[in-house]
Amino acid sequence: MLAIGSMAPEFALKDQDGNEIRLSKLRSKKVLLSFHPLAWTSVCADQMKSLELAYEEFQSLNVLPIGISVDPVPSKKAWAESLGLKKLRIISDFWPHGEVAKAFGIFRDRDGFSERANILIDEEGKIVWFKVYPIRQLPDLGEILSFLKSK
Repeated sequence: MLAIGSMAPEFALKDQDGNEIRLSKLRSKKVLLSFHPLAWTSVCADQMKSLELAYEEFQSLNVLPIGISVDPVPSKKAWAESLGLKKLRIISDFWPHGEVAKAFGIFRDRDGFSERANILIDEEGKIVWFKVYPIRQLPDLGEILSFLKSK
């Protein structure tokens, strides 16, 4: 895993609508990368729905939440529609397979997907929060929101 204070690796990935999300172009905001192992699973669905529900609160704190997994763009699109996501971008780390998760040090080679993790990147591109959760545990957004409000 990358250390707090280190620069986040640059990436450019497609969201569920095929739009490119490039980390370096988001420097005016903090970015919350919410890694989830696989679409179409219950905990991952709850993780993305919780980000959608908290979207405005994150925006009020100048944070752009983004979901990320190794699923391909067409799967992400269908999943976002099935979950009713209207604001949240969910990006595909499909090819090269898991490259972004590998760059952050959280790819599970044996399983072919990432850990469940939340990584908060500040406006300068530095990692300020990095937490890996048990694979079956829903991340607590309250701890990230508390961290943001304490700054």
